[in-house]
Amino acid sequence: MDQHATDLLTDWAALRSGIPPVWARYTDLVVERASGSWIETIDGGRFLDYTSGIGVTNTGHAHPRVVASIGEQAERGIHLQQNIVYHQPGLELHRRLPQRFPNPRSGTEYGLFLANSGAEAVEAAMKLAKVATRRTAFIAFRGGFHGRTHAAMSLTSSSARYRTHFDPLLSGVHFVPYPYPLRMGGRDASLATTMAAIDELFATVVAPDDVAAFVVEPILGEGGYVVPPDGFLPAVREVADRYGILLAVDEVQSGYARTGRFFATEWTDAAPDIVIMAKGIASGLPLSGILAPRTLLDQLSPGSHGGTYGGNAVACAAALATLDVIDDERLAERAERIGERMLTELRRAALDHAHVAEVRGRGLMLAIEFADGGALTPRPDLAKGLLVEAMARNVLLLTCGTYGQAVRIIPPLVTTDDEVDMALGVITESLAAIGA
Repeated sequence: MDQHATDLLTDWAALRSGIPPVWARYTDLVVERASGSWIETIDGGRFLDYTSGIGVTNTGHAHPRVVASIGEQAERGIHLQQNIVYHQPGLELHRRLPQRFPNPRSGTEYGLFLANSGAEAVEAAMKLAKVATRRTAFIAFRGGFHGRTHAAMSLTSSSARYRTHFDPLLSGVHFVPYPYPLRMGGRDASLATTMAAIDELFATVVAPDDVAAFVVEPILGEGGYVVPPDGFLPAVREVADRYGILLAVDEVQSGYARTGRFFATEWTDAAPDIVIMAKGIASGLPLSGILAPRTLLDQLSPGSHGGTYGGNAVACAAALATLDVIDDERLAERAERIGERMLTELRRAALDHAHVAEVRGRGLMLAIEFADGGALTPRPDLAKGLLVEAMARNVLLLTCGTYGQAVRIIPPLVTTDDEVDMALGVITESLAAIGA
């Protein structure tokens, strides 16, 4: 490395020290550029990014069609605020996204509200549920992650670190177990446990006619990439219908073709009332939203909710390009195909590793959980070790799970077969290196 490069790294290291520690970090990499599945650093390093910015860059870094749409709209106007004017990308997105509502009910017209972040979309969904039902309580599921703003944090239970020292949080939020087949005796037993817990909650803590909504991830995200039994969402839907409770599905991490369907809810026949989305919606630009029937959405009166930057024109243009790329490049089908291959090969690679408790996932939302023995004692040390070994081999991964005991594998949906081969080889080598 020449002196100029050394000086640059020294300067960047000094600048990094000014970042507040509240941003928990996976790496100290300083990125020069990113394209497709790859990140390049200022010192010439090149890393296969199988984090996708925590499930955001589903179309890959800087997809040419998304970049072109951003540039074209930026020349026409960047901040065209929703309270003041309409803009073409926003109007078009309001037309197209409601058509993606999962398992739509016949004869129902759906609408869209746009915000900036996943947490904001969760807050919008909660406010909508309160207004529509005139109820104040919510039921969430253990292990769920719904954001760090105050009301969204009240629904979050994937880790105590998100809630510690922030009490009191929103009252009226109640938790039941998420069906976790590995840790709850299998698929049938886990579903029975969850549904029995809902019945017990109604009998002991909260009356069902006080509950505005169930808020649930179709596949647990931060909590461990847990795929529930297929009957889970339909069972919750049945309970919701019985008591006039809304069903809000948090598709922030599982949406936008990630699991092999546009929304993960589509793996079932359950029709939600509210869909919460963000992350993959605009390929990296800040945008989020909720979808709901117009009969619900129109109950938010003018001025009762909003935000200065929600539905930004450039972000909406990126979102439209993202939809086009997903459709034209058949990324949902690709995620399902590649995901099945990776799941099969990762399970094969894990056969000789006693501390791999489970390899699971759906589409390109995959995880390896580490645990000891029949008690399934979590092994976060092995999960962290796998990340270190993979990074040493130029592949970036993330952890998840309440104890950080699982490694999540989140490739861009445009990843190539050669990149998949590389990642599988690196993970196999890394499992051996950590003695799993």
